[in-house]
Amino acid sequence: MSKHEEYRNPEAILDIHDKPTFPHLLGLSIQHMFAMFGSTVLVPILVGLNPGIALFSSGVGTLLYILITQAKIPAYMGSSFTFIVPMMALMKTTGYEGIAQGTISVGVVYLVVALVISQLGSDWLDKILPPIVVGPIIMVIGLSLAGTAATDATMRTVGKSSVYDIKYFMIALVTLLVTIAFNMYLKGFISLIPILLGLIVGYLFALMMGVVDLSGVEQAKWLTAPAFEIPFINYKLHFNIGAVLSMMPLAFVTMTEHTGHIMVLNTLTHRNFFKDPGLHRTLSGDGLASIVAGFIGGPPVTSYGENIGVLAVTRVHSVYVLMGAAVSAIIFSFVGKLSALIQSIPSPVIGGISFLLFGTIAANGLRILIDEKVDFNKKRNLMIAASILVIGIGNASFNVGNLSFSGLAVATVLGVALNLILPQQALSEK
Repeated sequence: MSKHEEYRNPEAILDIHDKPTFPHLLGLSIQHMFAMFGSTVLVPILVGLNPGIALFSSGVGTLLYILITQAKIPAYMGSSFTFIVPMMALMKTTGYEGIAQGTISVGVVYLVVALVISQLGSDWLDKILPPIVVGPIIMVIGLSLAGTAATDATMRTVGKSSVYDIKYFMIALVTLLVTIAFNMYLKGFISLIPILLGLIVGYLFALMMGVVDLSGVEQAKWLTAPAFEIPFINYKLHFNIGAVLSMMPLAFVTMTEHTGHIMVLNTLTHRNFFKDPGLHRTLSGDGLASIVAGFIGGPPVTSYGENIGVLAVTRVHSVYVLMGAAVSAIIFSFVGKLSALIQSIPSPVIGGISFLLFGTIAANGLRILIDEKVDFNKKRNLMIAASILVIGIGNASFNVGNLSFSGLAVATVLGVALNLILPQQALSEK
């Protein structure tokens, strides 16, 4: 018996290395995949990517993560919301080619940081990304998308123009309210999939209102390969430094989320994953998953908070179930009618979900500031947060020649720089 199998968490129904029978494995795996489903496909819908490839990359990424972490951590990789802002901008300018380069660069940053941590430890990461920097950046990610959510929820496209449609707004409000109700009043496992349930109810209401186009679903085949986007096969690769630099700095933001997820998993499973298999391995698994996603057409992937919720409620921590969920996602990605059905979700339904989702992202940034008791009576903290928020939300992009850096990227770099440069106290406070 190997060392990591000597301990068994008595609180778990199935602990990390417990293998369920095949019928149980099948049911638990599909259940786990559907808990991840809503969030995983929402990112590609918002950006304009194919949902099938997002499912495929999340499944492959999860299997890679489990392999690199030596099957010691029950984690699922899903589409990251952190990169939505630059991905939406790149989709309009460079197409997927720019997103691919940004996604791969994010993975490379993870691997470089993992290498440094393996040699020097991780204390330096906390110094460049304290709560006063991370909190406002996460708030920017949510609030800078507020306009997009409002447009999706209210504006109907007519030819080349957009017009306000009260019917759209009613669909968006119904979708928002039922999703809030599912969050507040459901219990057990079903309470972990409010986004998926909200999408379903909103879709059905939109269908009743006559704004759903099902022609794509009718024409789609049952079995078809996901829409892979592979460099030198589907497109010619032209290096775009602007695309890389617009997404790469945000890797440090998702690293803090990743570290937080590992901390929660440590408590949940009664283990210390920072020591075994080590933070360098968990970051490497996350980074390699994003690199693979970039080479096949998917968005950046990262560990999911929803996964932790499923583990806590079901008390099923088996990595075999996580591997089954990953395989299920890969299989579902080849169901053409499913991808077409997801793509037929009308914009007001997406807008309604986005009201809650983007607001929750921003609120999580605020929660970091509150939980860490950041003192805004200190001028240093006020200067850092104010600069990040206005530059990021206002999208004060930095353009030089053909290079373009989004306001979020500029705000991230500036926030890190100010944190390292500014003294702990202003002269007037001494």
